[in-house]
Parts: sequence; C-alpha cells; structure tokens
Amino acid sequence: MRTFFDCLPCFVRQTLAAMRSLSDDESLHERVLRAVLREAAEMDLRQSPPAMGRRIHAIVRELTGESDPYRSMKDSFNALALGLYPELRRCIETSDAPLDTAIRLAIAGNVIDAAVLTCLDKACVLEAVEGAAAAPFRGDPASFRRAFEEAHHVLYLCDNAGEIVFDRLLIEQMPFEKVTAAVRGAPTINDATMVDAEAVGLTSVVKVVDNGTDIPGTIIEECGEAFRQEFERADLVVAKGQGNYETLNEVAKDIFFALMVKCPIVARDLDCEVGDFVLKRSTVIGG
Repeated sequence: MRTFFDCLPCFVRQTLAAMRSLSDDESLHERVLRAVLREAAEMDLRQSPPAMGRRIHAIVRELTGESDPYRSMKDSFNALALGLYPELRRCIETSDAPLDTAIRLAIAGNVIDAAVLTCLDKACVLEAVEGAAAAPFRGDPASFRRAFEEAHHVLYLCDNAGEIVFDRLLIEQMPFEKVTAAVRGAPTINDATMVDAEAVGLTSVVKVVDNGTDIPGTIIEECGEAFRQEFERADLVVAKGQGNYETLNEVAKDIFFALMVKCPIVARDLDCEVGDFVLKRSTVIGG
C-alpha cells in the first residue's frame, strides 16, 4: 500500500507524540521535527507508510540518544495484558465459539498502537476488550479455521507489545505445534521485539523469530535471511495490525490480515469503517 498525502500529517503527529513522551525540551522537539519534515519532503510516496515510519523513529532514536524510547510503555502494557490473561483465557474456554472469541480478543488487543492513537491508556484497552463481542466485524472465522487446519506451517506476524499477549490467546486456539511467531528485529515505536515475546511467555508456547528489521511492518526484501526463509516456508501467514497490512497487502501469499481499523486511509482500502474489527484473507494469493 502506497503512502497518501493524508498520511503526512500523521507522520508529524507521530513525531510530536514520541518527542513529548521523552522530553520537555522544545528545542529538541523542533530539531527532530525539522529532520523528519526534511525526510518526508524527499520520500518516495510509492513506498508504504511503515517505510517512512522507520525513518521517523530512527531519527527520534538518533537525536535523543534513546535506543528504545517506548520501553517503559511496552513494559506497562505487557504487564496490563498479562494481568488480564487468566480472565480472558477463561472467557475463551467457556465460550460457545472459542475460536471466534479468541479472534475478537486478539483484534481488540490491536488497540495498543502508539503509532496511531493519540490517547492510549488502560481504560482504552479495557474498553476495547469489553466491547470486543459487539464490535463491527468483517471476516469469516470458519474460513480461517479451515485454512490453519489445512496448513503445514503457519507464520504469525505479531505487531505491538501488550497486544502480543492477546496474540498468545489466539495462537493457543490453533494447532500451535505448526505455528511460528515473528516479532520485530529491533525497537520501533511500541512494536513487540524478542524482549516482549520472552516477557509474556510466548516463547514457551511456540517458536519465535525476529524479522531482522526495525520497520513497523513487514517489507520482505528488508527482512533478515532467517525470517525470509520462514516466510517462504509458510503456507499460511497471519498478519496482525495496520503496519503489516500496509506492507503485505500486495504480496502474493496466502495471508489473513487481523486488525482493528484505526485510520481512514486503511478503512477506505478495506472498504470498511474506522473502528471495525477485520479478519481479511488476501486476494493476492500465490507464492
């Protein structure tokens, strides 16, 4: 998915949000923002928004000297989600449709997205979880079940810290002996890395690999060789979140995209509304 003009103000908002969470120094805010604006002015708009997101947050890290600016936020949301885990697991196990419930909860967890939401706190997460059963849903859980039952190797692409606990709940409803989960290879925004996978116990459930990059999405040609081999080997991919949708929606692969739509550009591309829960199978199947 290419970058649209309407994405540019979002890049500025992301930059300011990141800087204000790190420092009260307005001169530093200005220096970082000017660097990001220069980068945006030269950006090839044929690239996906996460390609620019990578540059924005690399600039933030470089000019602030913070290697993982969102670390405390990630730890906080991991702890919050782990606190919810026992109750959510009981909710799934006692449900009349456990897989459907797990899918909805996994998508609800996608609300933990610092790249998009300007207000992200415990109340926001609890509201998404409590509203998951009634949220507008676009998708076919039965088709998803058939796909992962027939697949020999499933690659599950995680998105954000905290959310990764909700991913674990869904993975536990799948034949997880044939599932490999993937996280980012280095810090970017509040995306999950191996540190988060280990912290929430995902590494004790399935094999977890990192994708070798700091892109808040999955641009295959930029990923590490080990990840590319996993992607090639997979006959089914589950891709969480908007960043993975924006970078993989034109890739010839059998992919189920699972996300909460938080952006009008993505909503338009998916022909749905902001706030919808989406489980969409790629129409560009091949590989």
